[in-house]
Amino acid sequence: MKKFNDFPSSLPACDLLMDNHLPSDTKNLDINQLQLLADEVREFLLYSVSKSGGHFGAGLGAVELTIALHYVLNLPEDRIVWDTGHQAYPHKILTGRKLKMDKIRQLNGLAAFPAISESPYDAMSVGHSSTSISAALGMNEGALIQNKSSRHFAVIGDGAMTAGIAFEAMMHSGHLGNNLNIILNDNDMSISKNTGGLSNYLANIWASKAYKKLKSSGKRALDKLPYALHLSRNVKDGIKHAVMPGNLFEDIGLHYIGPIDGHDIKLLVKTIKRMLEKSEPYILHVITKKGAGFEPAEAERIKYHAISKIETTPTKGNPKFQDIFGKWLCNKASQDQQLIGITPAMKEGSGMVDFEKLYPDRFYDVAIAEQHSVTFGAGLSLSGMKPVVAIYSSFLQRAYDQLIHDVCLENLDVTFALDRAGVVGEDGPTHSGNFDLAFMRCIPNLIILTPSDENELWLALNTAYQFNGPAAVRYPRGSGIGQKVIENNEIIELGKAKQIYSGKNCCILNFGVLLDRVSNTAKENGYGLFDMRFVKPLDKETLSEIAKNYSYIVTLEDHAILGGAGSAVGEYLNSIQSDAKLLSLGLNDEFPVHGSRNEVLSLNGLDEQNIAQSIQAFINY
Repeated sequence: MKKFNDFPSSLPACDLLMDNHLPSDTKNLDINQLQLLADEVREFLLYSVSKSGGHFGAGLGAVELTIALHYVLNLPEDRIVWDTGHQAYPHKILTGRKLKMDKIRQLNGLAAFPAISESPYDAMSVGHSSTSISAALGMNEGALIQNKSSRHFAVIGDGAMTAGIAFEAMMHSGHLGNNLNIILNDNDMSISKNTGGLSNYLANIWASKAYKKLKSSGKRALDKLPYALHLSRNVKDGIKHAVMPGNLFEDIGLHYIGPIDGHDIKLLVKTIKRMLEKSEPYILHVITKKGAGFEPAEAERIKYHAISKIETTPTKGNPKFQDIFGKWLCNKASQDQQLIGITPAMKEGSGMVDFEKLYPDRFYDVAIAEQHSVTFGAGLSLSGMKPVVAIYSSFLQRAYDQLIHDVCLENLDVTFALDRAGVVGEDGPTHSGNFDLAFMRCIPNLIILTPSDENELWLALNTAYQFNGPAAVRYPRGSGIGQKVIENNEIIELGKAKQIYSGKNCCILNFGVLLDRVSNTAKENGYGLFDMRFVKPLDKETLSEIAKNYSYIVTLEDHAILGGAGSAVGEYLNSIQSDAKLLSLGLNDEFPVHGSRNEVLSLNGLDEQNIAQSIQAFINY
């Protein structure tokens, strides 16, 4: 494997790669050329990601695995389902998209993750973790039902294996006994030379017909023994669990191979070919190094999980909302020994690094297990603690049942810090948090706050934490507007809006971080403007007065129009039989495209100019 110390400053030659346009071209190479191709893919990936930004650490570690799969399988008839998609950049490069990689995650460019609409070589659109085995199993069963010969591989990382859905799918696969193939890409371990050699040797044995025959014949021999001797099963099982890797997978009906060196491309090819000879479900355990071939990423895997576009003159922006949350969490924890911080594997993204350092005994990273994070918080609350669950908005969707049944039904004191609410931007529709208000505001006992800037976020967190019941605070990805944060314990009166401007004829009700996009319009045109602060409970007293004094009411939110804050206002106005006309501005009834946050907001008419024009057209209609 060729090693790199820096991002290439210009497009590398990559002669072999440039002649490689589709997986069929990879299949036509001599096996001895595959490592050279891997080196070129790695170098090209480094160059392209420096121009675009994006996830690339996992992709660097999956280069050899990707090439081996392309070399052996007949794509797209055979299918690879990449879990989450962080490791799929090499797959994109080798499936006709390499010259578009410098525009990945940008408006009208390549999607951040595999997407069915983008390429026939993407078997499934992905973005959330742990879905690959379930999806591949369904595809595999569908093919078998239709007597198709296509084969299916689910490629899942060790982190994604922690989610319950992955185990549910594996147990179902073991039950069905079909020919599904799973590759566990374990990039959280290193293998020494000796261990790797032994593992490779064992892998060759376990993947062979001889091993399978030996294992089955051993079972038959045991079954023929007298009943009394069946007690030796305990001995057999004990030995198996002591010496055989992967016994968990074997016990649920999967044939386990590995672990093997995931950077040994010839061994990968050999092993995958042998898996295709089998008619039962197999799991291949490969050990890779995250960031492989790029020495800075090998040394700092978290830092280089993903990067922003490398700028020649980087500028320092305003503090990020996640960092303000992290600072608030540490501040509140210093005052309250009952505070517990919980994250489902998003410590860095949620701004909890300092909290873990300062309060390690009160910090819990529960891995990729959103459902567990919520119910774990419920249990902590029942024990008298004050849990704060930091979770991305789009990931809370996975724990909806737990939010309703385990927290809100019992009216438990759990605070939810919902990062990445609204338009997320470059990561596209899989990560956009534009549905949370709709699915949360129908839940009894739960209050919902929508702060408009950095200081309002601090106040909202104070308020949610002080509230004796379930509370959610939603805030977006990225930086604020530069509003100074006053670090105190002040809280907001429950359900009370804040008037920004008085006015006549038209009143704008803001929910969330778009306030700065409408302030000038309100001021220049003499509109009333309120920062509502709460979606639930609504400030009904203020709304009643607004309905009496204004003919036109406009709601503004960084959320889907359907079911959002505007819908809540409309429901209340209808309940009091108001004659005021209502315009709800928010995200359109479609999944947002990938692009910068500002670009996506503009496409939805939520930039300052479009907001002003929409309001004017509404009044003049």
